[in-house]
Amino acid sequence: MTDGSGRPMIAEGYVVPIAGLMALLFALMAGLTAGRALSGNPADAALPLAFALGALAAIRIRGRYAAD
Repeated sequence: MTDGSGRPMIAEGYVVPIAGLMALLFALMAGLTAGRALSGNPADAALPLAFALGALAAIRIRGRYAAD
């Protein structure tokens, strides 16, 4: 099922707070793993970058559904 905009209908009351919590969680995990990435092997930087990208994706999803 879709609404008039072509996006699937989701209980939007749940999307915004859950996406905000996910963004906070990913940002926290990126911060916690950044020390190891900065002091170690350059390959160790992949984990904090992945968490940072996850946080940005969650913020984008939150912004998309909060605008409606």
